[in-house]
Order: sequence, then C-alpha cells, then structure tokens
Amino acid sequence: MTVGDHPVTTSGHCDPRFSRVREVFDRHFADGEELGAAFALFLDGEPVVDLWGGVADRHTGRPWEPDTPVLAYSCTKAVAATALLLLVERGLVDLRAPVSAYWPEFAHAGKDVVTVEHVLTHQAGLPVIEEPVPVEEFEDLPAIAGRLAGQAPLWEPGTAHGYHAVTYGFLVDEIIRRVTGMSTGELVAAEIAGPHQLDLWLGAPSDVAARAARLSAGERTARAGEQAARTGERAAPAGGAGVAEPPAADGPVAAMAAATRDKDSLMNRALGNPPIHKLPGGGNHPVILRAGWPALGMVTTARGLADFYRHLVAGDILAPATLKDAMRPRVGGPDRVLYLDSAFGLGYMRPAMTFLTPARGVESAFGHTGLGGSLGLGDVEHGLAMAYTMNRMVGSVAGSRRAYRLAEAVYGSLT
Repeated sequence: MTVGDHPVTTSGHCDPRFSRVREVFDRHFADGEELGAAFALFLDGEPVVDLWGGVADRHTGRPWEPDTPVLAYSCTKAVAATALLLLVERGLVDLRAPVSAYWPEFAHAGKDVVTVEHVLTHQAGLPVIEEPVPVEEFEDLPAIAGRLAGQAPLWEPGTAHGYHAVTYGFLVDEIIRRVTGMSTGELVAAEIAGPHQLDLWLGAPSDVAARAARLSAGERTARAGEQAARTGERAAPAGGAGVAEPPAADGPVAAMAAATRDKDSLMNRALGNPPIHKLPGGGNHPVILRAGWPALGMVTTARGLADFYRHLVAGDILAPATLKDAMRPRVGGPDRVLYLDSAFGLGYMRPAMTFLTPARGVESAFGHTGLGGSLGLGDVEHGLAMAYTMNRMVGSVAGSRRAYRLAEAVYGSLT
C-alpha cells in the first residue's frame, strides 16, 4: 500500500477475536481512504486492539507512530462534558440551576431561564456567535464567552435542540471557570488525564503540538452537501458518521444540502465562527492546538481517547450512577442546526443519524464523533471502549463511514 509516494504499513496488536477489525483497518488504507490513522479498543478493561499506520504528514512522509496525537475536533465535547459532570457529582453545580447562578452576566437578554442542562443538551439557543471573533481573541476563551453572554437566544431555551458546534465549549468552559477558577483544559489535566495517565490534552503543550499529525482536507462541506442531494447520502458536517438512504427531493437531506450552499444558513454560521480558516493551516495551526477549545480543541491519540472511555465505563472517573444518568437521552429528533436527527444525553451523543451505531449498540453506546470522521465510543453493557483518529478529513458519508465500519467490526466480533 502507498499514500502518495510513501509506502504504507500498518502496525500494532490485534487480538485474534477481533481480526476482522484489522481487516477493515487495513482495507481503508488499501482502498485509498486513509493517509494516517489509528484505532484502539478495550474490552472489559483489557487492551485488545491497538493499530496504527500511514503518514502523519503527507508532505514529509513522517510516519504515524503509536503515540502520534492529532486534533480530534468534536470528540472533545464528551471529555468537556465529563469535566462538568464531575462538578455536578460533587455538588458544586446543579444541572437544573440557571447558568446565571454561576455566571451572572449570562442572564442578559432573556437567558436567565437557560439551565446548565440546556447547555449540555444543545438546547440553550446559542449555536452561533453573532459577532465575528478576531483571530487575536482565539486564545481568550472568557472573552469569547463574554460575546455569548451578550446575545439573545435564537429560540426559546429548552423548547428545541440544535447542535452548538463551537459555542458549546465556550459555554461549558465559562461555567467551569466561574465555579473552580480553572479552565476546562486545566480541570481535565488535573482530574482526568493526569490521574489516569491519558495522552489527551485540551491545550496541547508545544512538544505535543510539534509531533501532532497534520490534518489534510478532504471534500469541502459544501461539496459533501451537494453530493448528498445527488445521491441521497447523508452528509456529516459536524463530524458524525452518516447513513445512506434512497435519494429524496425534499426532507432533511435536501435541507442540509441547501444549508451547506448558503453562507448565511444557521449551519454555516454555527460552524464558521470563530473563523479557523483565517489561520494558515486551519486546525493544524499552533493557536488551535494550544487554545484548548472545549468544543473541538482536544489533541489526543486513539489509545488515549479509548483509555478515557475505558475509565469512564469502569466507573473510575464518574460514579456509575452519574454516568447512567448522563447517558439517558434528553433530546432527540430533528436538529435545528444539522437538519438530521440527533440525540444527546448530558453532553454525550446517543445513537442517531449523527452518531451511527451498529444495531447491537443502539441501546447502550454513547460518545461523540469529530469533524472529519474521528470517533470516541463507550458501551457499559458490552464493556467496550474504542477510539478512531485520523488525518484525512472527509465530509461526505463515503469517508465518514470509516469509523462506523470499524465499530461494526467490533460489535460483530463479540460472542
């Protein structure tokens, strides 16, 4: 196998019971769907799959190593949610309390009714930062949060849900800061990543950023939406796996396709500010890697993210009762931002069009996808914890199904 002019080999360990997982992983490279990627799986707390291969940088041919980290975009949201849920579990934050109880300035413009739970379930009505965020402000998370505090909700909080693709992180972060005096990244390092020795950072140190894989753009979101309209495939601009279904002239698929072509659509406004594209290299830029945006700024290895879910499933981070309640679906159905059906517990995605899960995991899987195709998934019932990271960004269903195929191979290997 080759990636461009670079020969590709895949390495790592795979328990014979999960040989089909390795077959799928290798086939993605053989079929030209990957540049570099990694997949890790724990079963009942034991590491059973740890695979990696390809190139971390397509320009230099730098190989993907077992400890190669990469920006995992919205997989971050589940980790940020867990940090906030730690405070809930300790009685420092009340899910039913208004956000303004911890952040008084947030009560402006009718937001006094927005609760912490509304934030975690994408019901706050604040999916968009209305004023353009200057590049100079990208690392000043409280300043960006202050912009949101001054806005009015786009819908009555609690009456609908719409994916807060970027704003979710600034809202969660400001609540955590007001309660603890720490950023989300600092809390994650102190309470989650540090104690469990996870290769996972919300705010990557310079040495980690230097060895991070470089993301390579696939299809632009607009092209993915146009393809969806032509073929009936569901695009995944928010990083979710999609599902193919017969072409339709109307409905959510067509609505999403139209939204991707409209620069003023709620979807594009939600995804486009702060304007990461203004930085050379976009998500590869050191500012993004070190800023630690709690919606999309986590830098991690597949092994580190899977290990996070291993400890979460085992009850080592949150009490089992806390996790069980957090997994309980709070909202589901048509998403005001994504148009497709989405479902959320407390910050965790639940199976839906935006979080495709094999049939065996539909009742028990939780986690989060990331833009381009990355995945973090836990399943208490089946004792699973898995993660997939990669650097070939793809916005269409044809590419984002990579994570689904791997998860399908995992579930299909269970006895």
